[in-house]
Amino acid sequence: MTTVTLKGNPFDTVGSLPVVGSAAPDFELVKTDLSVATLADYSGSKLVLNIFPSVDTPTCATSVRKFNESAAAHKGVNVICVSADLPFAAARFCGAEGIDNLDTGSSFRSTFGDDYGLAFANGPLQGLLSRAVVILDEAGKVIYTEQVAETADEPNYEAALAALA
Repeated sequence: MTTVTLKGNPFDTVGSLPVVGSAAPDFELVKTDLSVATLADYSGSKLVLNIFPSVDTPTCATSVRKFNESAAAHKGVNVICVSADLPFAAARFCGAEGIDNLDTGSSFRSTFGDDYGLAFANGPLQGLLSRAVVILDEAGKVIYTEQVAETADEPNYEAALAALA
């Protein structure tokens, strides 16, 4: 269990992020076309998992925009923005924003939040995913993690992008 805050109020997640150096847990996420994305689909390239509560909040939307920009500049890197939002919400947001350099994945039908230790266990966001970044190498090994301590804050983009070098 990890404690994070939302506007200074503490809440717990169901676990902890995967440890750097470990094999990433497999996942099944629903893409905007309702197909299922799995970890194996991204084998052979580095993968950035930008994880957050909902694209319909300002900080989450900003993180999607920033990772969309950075994804275009890094060859051999894929980005998945992961939330419990329905695939329709992600498609609406990405379409309206012109975001096309990344994938979105909904955890609404999966155990992703439990497997990655970041579903909120209590509080007003219970059942949603806490803000985190997990980066995997080409073989699916965890090379970087950040559990954002204050949910309203953005992740450390510079550190995440440095892990891709």
